[in-house]
Amino acid sequence: MKRLCLIAAAWLFSAAAALSQEYGIVNVSVCNMRATADFDAEMVSQALLGTPVHIIDEADKLPQPWPQIQTPDGYTGWVHYAVVERMSREAYSAWNTAPKAIVTALSAVVHRSPSAKSETVSDVVAGDRLKLVATKGCWLQVEFPDKRQGYISRKDAMAEKTWRKQLDRSPEAILKTAKSMLGFPYIWAGMSPKGMDCSGFVRTVLFMHDVIIPRDSGPMSRVGERIESRSDLQPGDLVFFGRWDGDTPRVSHVGFYLGEDLFIHSLGLVKIGSFLPGRPEFDPYNAGRYLFGGRILPYVDQVPEINTTLTNPYYAE
Repeated sequence: MKRLCLIAAAWLFSAAAALSQEYGIVNVSVCNMRATADFDAEMVSQALLGTPVHIIDEADKLPQPWPQIQTPDGYTGWVHYAVVERMSREAYSAWNTAPKAIVTALSAVVHRSPSAKSETVSDVVAGDRLKLVATKGCWLQVEFPDKRQGYISRKDAMAEKTWRKQLDRSPEAILKTAKSMLGFPYIWAGMSPKGMDCSGFVRTVLFMHDVIIPRDSGPMSRVGERIESRSDLQPGDLVFFGRWDGDTPRVSHVGFYLGEDLFIHSLGLVKIGSFLPGRPEFDPYNAGRYLFGGRILPYVDQVPEINTTLTNPYYAE
């Protein structure tokens, strides 16, 4: 069953609404977004450190209200007040325009001083974004949204300018990133290397290459180009699974096509499956519910729903 969510894209928000908006930046490596303002409520998604968000509501809780946030892909959820640093419009804009360090390692640590033996400030995961303060030898000095500072090894993060110069959105690079997470656990609503659901896996991999697409498999299937015939799939295409309700597809699962009738997806854990009987990777369950493919890479920044941190309005405000 698809979880309920608001998928209205941020780029469709009116200017009038934006003027009254409150703002924030995610302040922990991965924050959990919930269906209601309680720790025991269903987790509906996650957001990464450094993600700019809009605060669209708040729930009265002690000792502080829980904010309801909307992320750059239009998703909404309730979060604990400590995981998002609330900001004025001016401070939010200053964060967005400040030099950044991009975490490239699947997981790493920010230390209090430029030494691996020093105290930990926080863990971080791939895709996290921190303010870059300075470069000190093999360390980057970074700042969190709440002004905490620390150091991360340059083997685990890059200055954004360097990262952009090396950014590779080829199918080969994206599938290499996907395979680097083989065996990582499935977590419902997860969207980081700590654990991912099926669409969270696709979204996490693409975000590591600075591609932002809708959060869930259903909306994902409605952007880019639909590939009707499996024989026309190319490596890097998305593959969608579910059932047909008459002529209407009910998409409930997604992965990446690897080529040679193989696909990689998150179900129980990140693994490779095959459409073909007789192959050791044959996955009869998913082969039996395959619907169609989707091509998105040629459409990055060509359609509003497939954008980047350079063009998404939340990062530009």
